[in-house]
Amino acid sequence: MTQDSIWLGPLRRPVGLGALAACAVAALTFLWLVLQHFTAAEPIGMYDMLRPAGRLSVLLMLWSLFAAVLLGAAWLSDTVAPLETPPTGPFDILSLVCARIAMIGITGIVASMFYEVVARYVFEKPTLWANELSLWIAGFVFLLAGLYAMQQRTHIRIFVIYDLLPRPVQKASDVLSVLLVCFFAFCLVWGGWNEVVTKLARMETFGTAWDPPIPATIKAAILITVVMVAVQAVSNLIADWNKAPEHHSPMDDIDEAEIENIRRTLKED
Repeated sequence: MTQDSIWLGPLRRPVGLGALAACAVAALTFLWLVLQHFTAAEPIGMYDMLRPAGRLSVLLMLWSLFAAVLLGAAWLSDTVAPLETPPTGPFDILSLVCARIAMIGITGIVASMFYEVVARYVFEKPTLWANELSLWIAGFVFLLAGLYAMQQRTHIRIFVIYDLLPRPVQKASDVLSVLLVCFFAFCLVWGGWNEVVTKLARMETFGTAWDPPIPATIKAAILITVVMVAVQAVSNLIADWNKAPEHHSPMDDIDEAEIENIRRTLKED
């Protein structure tokens, strides 16, 4: 990834240090909770992570983990990869931050699944929460990935006819596409608002032993994300309005920098 700051500027270093500090606090709190399993009469487990009221160590770990993810995502969004589309507006930056949160979330899925495999097949003590936690995180990753795809203009598009059209007709088709996206977002919010309010009001849970509030949080996230996708579509339309006509080919997806790195590696071997 390129090292030029995109939007943080002089704040890049403090944000990075803040992310590292939050990671350190979360790690130390985690070690303290693990130590309690061997010393405390009533150790704190994953069940308590969903019900942290009155537990200072749990609150400290959750808030430090939240700060680590948020600051880490902000720091990572301050640079772009060679094939990434740089941000063209304030909302693009928000989409990039959300994309980095999704990328961090994938590591969380891998970590929870790794823990489950080791606990199940090495120690013969399977967990009650790893599968549900991975499903919970994966739901948010899926939604945020859609927002990232819209910001990067990498969602599925058919260019065979689009590339043949004159620029004014291309603009008209772009406007129509954005209107359809906004209409879909409006219909989804209109139809799902009452259900989301009801689920959040009672904080509907998954109905399992660990019982995380997956239905309530994912339903709300769907509405929020689809609105963000619609706003991102409008932002893309404004940013691309005066661009010259583009012609697409399969060669656009080739990462020349990655190919050059592979060639350099082969020469070194």
